[in-house]
Amino acid sequence: MAYFQRVGVLARLQHPQVLGSLAHLVDFLHGRGVTVVLEPNTAALLNHAEVTVSEDGDFAKDVDLVIVVGGDGSMLSGARDLVDYGVPLLGVNRGRLGFLTDILPDDMETRVARVLDGDYRVTERFLLEMLVTRNGAAIGRGIALNDVVLHPGQSLRMMEFELYIDGEFVYSQRSDGLIVSTPTGSTAYALSAGGPIMHPKLDAIVLVPMNPHTLTSRPIVISGDSEVEVRVGTRNELHPRVTCDGQQEIITEPGDIIRICKLAPALRLIHPADHNFYEVCRSKLGWGSRLDSSRDEEPG
Repeated sequence: MAYFQRVGVLARLQHPQVLGSLAHLVDFLHGRGVTVVLEPNTAALLNHAEVTVSEDGDFAKDVDLVIVVGGDGSMLSGARDLVDYGVPLLGVNRGRLGFLTDILPDDMETRVARVLDGDYRVTERFLLEMLVTRNGAAIGRGIALNDVVLHPGQSLRMMEFELYIDGEFVYSQRSDGLIVSTPTGSTAYALSAGGPIMHPKLDAIVLVPMNPHTLTSRPIVISGDSEVEVRVGTRNELHPRVTCDGQQEIITEPGDIIRICKLAPALRLIHPADHNFYEVCRSKLGWGSRLDSSRDEEPG
């Protein structure tokens, strides 16, 4: 008997390879005797008579596990939508890098079967919540699994802002913006901007300046329980943007205040039992393999 009896399937992209894997996955789950539940947008992508469609908005309440078919962007979107429900997520990679979507299409049946049989591991990832206020009133909010980013939008001009951590002034800066990243997001945009790679188990937040106008401004790693406050400079002629995971955007005004802290509920990700973070880094980032495999052999 499958360890998970009711499995939700989620897809965001109408790409042929996504639709093919989606249909294959649904057929496989049915063959395993699992009840498949789709949210309405995914059901619209898949014309399948033997699925249950959750029409009342309680998709996550109806399932024991959600399998996301797509790339990391689909997983990020699913994470933000489902984190409040406590349902674990498993990813089938139909994107590019796939840091969050562990299972390759060619291995889907074998890997998913092992998960259904209880052969898996769980990691918890925290999200960030972001609030923008203007003259003391909230004008926008969002949550992010990877990062919250302050950037100038399409302008090539630098912006000014002040950074506070736990109420203490850190610095003022002229730059192209600031990336506030979780450990999960440290291998995404923050890495491209020169930030450190953080193990997903770390309870930490990294602040990565984007092209700062000073050589001494470097990434800062702070406690995961810290509150970050960014005050948009009043002399800015720009209207900087704040984005969550690159998918939610709020346009700010000079003088706006952006507050960022850890979101209370954690996200649970399901991985195959042999999942290894460093192996993922080696395969996705092109790190070198072992120089001498004989080191692992038992001495004679």
